[in-house]
Amino acid sequence: MLITFKSKAAADVLMYQQHAEPILHLLGKLSERGVISADEMPDAILKLEAEIARQKNMHIAKPDIEDEHVSHDQAMQSVGFSVRAFPLLEMMRAAKRDQSLIMWGV
Repeated sequence: MLITFKSKAAADVLMYQQHAEPILHLLGKLSERGVISADEMPDAILKLEAEIARQKNMHIAKPDIEDEHVSHDQAMQSVGFSVRAFPLLEMMRAAKRDQSLIMWGV
């Protein structure tokens, strides 16, 4: 199922629920529906930036996606947390600048 993040400050961000849930859990939010208010935005950004940095520092061996024998599923699994979280982080930064909120729902 897809989750659509919306803000007046940025274009919509679409994410599979299974990929959005770890981010939302980190922020103390539910995936079904929610809001990050303008007041919550600075803390939410710090939490997400810290987790992205932590994930990048964890060096986990991943399959070489350039290998022709790697399946499409294996290549998709190699996309890390930071890559998946980046569009939402950019939306959060724009919302902070504009003092906007971010809403989502399934």
